[in-house]
Amino acid sequence: MNNLNVLLLGSGGREHAIAWKLSQSPRLNHLFVAPGNPGTAKVADNIALNPLDFEAVANFVSQQSIDMVVVGPEEPLVRGISDFLRNTPSTKHVMVIGPQQQAATLEGSKNFAKEFMQRHNIPTAKYRTFDASEVAQAKEFMLELKPPFVLKADGLAAGKGVIIEPDYHKACQALNTLFAGQFGDASQKVVIEEFMTGIELSVFVLTDGESYLILPEAKDYKRIGDGDTGANTGGMGAVSPVPFANQQFMQRVEERIVRPTIDGLRADGIPYNGFIFIGLMNVDSNPFVVEYNVRMGDPETEVVMPRIKSDLLPLLERCAQGQLKGSTLETHKEIATTVIVVSDGYPGSYPKGIPITHCPNNTDQTIAFHAGTSVSNDQLVTAGGRVMACTALAPTLDKALAMSYDIAQSIQYQGKFYRRDIGLDLK
Repeated sequence: MNNLNVLLLGSGGREHAIAWKLSQSPRLNHLFVAPGNPGTAKVADNIALNPLDFEAVANFVSQQSIDMVVVGPEEPLVRGISDFLRNTPSTKHVMVIGPQQQAATLEGSKNFAKEFMQRHNIPTAKYRTFDASEVAQAKEFMLELKPPFVLKADGLAAGKGVIIEPDYHKACQALNTLFAGQFGDASQKVVIEEFMTGIELSVFVLTDGESYLILPEAKDYKRIGDGDTGANTGGMGAVSPVPFANQQFMQRVEERIVRPTIDGLRADGIPYNGFIFIGLMNVDSNPFVVEYNVRMGDPETEVVMPRIKSDLLPLLERCAQGQLKGSTLETHKEIATTVIVVSDGYPGSYPKGIPITHCPNNTDQTIAFHAGTSVSNDQLVTAGGRVMACTALAPTLDKALAMSYDIAQSIQYQGKFYRRDIGLDLK
């Protein structure tokens, strides 16, 4: 069995966590990350490639004898990178972890996902989809719903395309703003759905389209401020496992959501290969789907990867070859937590290039995953809104959180901010 040359696409905390996990595999020959970040540079070779430049990616894959491409972010998948690599003669033999364009529409279009769920009786919130010519009908539909009102841009909006507004008149204004192009093409159509009351969690599945493995679940924290206040962000922290996701609840998730999703894709003639991230709402111990993503979540990956005990690379290989059946996944019993340190002003506008004067060394139990960093004149600097994910693994939630917060405190740069209440609601 040959060792593998792997190319991982992406540059965030999710990709650092995946690279960190893959780098531990005895089956790995060489790991490249494109474009990567200063964190991935410690466990792999960073390559200055744009994941959206499919031709450049394909050239690199054939020149470097890459055996497997793992696609981290959603945009290359929604734009069709898997199809491109499979249809290019020099790369068609390469294993790709990430679905083809048709399947990636599960994330690329909220309306497509909702229609899929309706077709296959997968529990989700009541909804309707409207375009700009149907503003009056959209506002009428909102009157049928109890506030708060949930408005979602149909297309990709970098995790910021959801508006939850308790006031009807403000919700109408938000609708007008969406149709006026708040998220460009992504908000040409808007999904309006009923608000579900419950606790959110994220469930991750690795599937070859026939068989699947359920990875450790996680709960993330979207709002910028303590007590879940303020603007929605890409995620301010995460915890895994989730205490309320007991065996009985996860059995319901598998029976009512995971299995019907895999069966539904097959019934619709949609091949699928890679990760499915299912955003769920626990409503009175019953799971409902909030959304599908066609890749791992961020920052959840930063707590999921440390909890996976099994060698991930052979599982990805079997997934790409359609041979996942019979595979098992071992997980660590410890609790993983991550606290995100962000730039001043995030999720609005924020400065970049702020020197990071202290970054702690990683240990067996703690690691600072780089999310938005770069190197300028040999100095580590901020390069994004979310700067680092401070991850810890420990026998108890209290201990893991204390360790995550120690890392967050020790990282030094001007304007550093982080939430102080990650995981407290799970105690």
